[in-house]
Amino acid sequence: MITATKKRIIESAINIFNDDLSAPLQKVADHAKVTRRTLHRYFKDRDELVAVCKQAVQLSCRKAMITALESSNDPLEQLERMLYAGMDCGTKYAVFYKLHLNKEHKHSHENKDCAEYDYIYQQFQLIIIKLQKLGKINPVMSVDWIQILHTGIIESTVQARETTSKNIEEIKHLAWVSYIKAISP
Repeated sequence: MITATKKRIIESAINIFNDDLSAPLQKVADHAKVTRRTLHRYFKDRDELVAVCKQAVQLSCRKAMITALESSNDPLEQLERMLYAGMDCGTKYAVFYKLHLNKEHKHSHENKDCAEYDYIYQQFQLIIIKLQKLGKINPVMSVDWIQILHTGIIESTVQARETTSKNIEEIKHLAWVSYIKAISP
């Protein structure tokens, strides 16, 4: 069972690593409002903390994305719900994306986490291709470019939550409108 302190350390690390993957552990401890010694009571070193954060982020984001995919057969609704799922994951989604695309990440189809990432990305690709064939998304844009926009919109909503007085539903609506207009023909 995870303690409240351990959970706070993990959440703090995810927030700190979103801004800087190489941030010192003291910054994580300060953000979690614990001493460095307390942090090391739960995690022997940086590698263990990063591994636990990566696992928490992947589990949370994977579950949210699969739920979004399974929520509808309409590809436009699926895309919108995937965007909202990423927003609901917030910083976790941004870290998930950054960790997976990090230069030090050794992508392997045999790795369970990589295979699950690939599955979600393949589903995203299929949705984009369907929508391009239906004339709802600009066919000149590559799936990779649309994925970059997707991630950028999600990161913008994370920042907007911290800097604007708008509620989450307003932010989600603005994000969807911005995203769909950016990728429409």
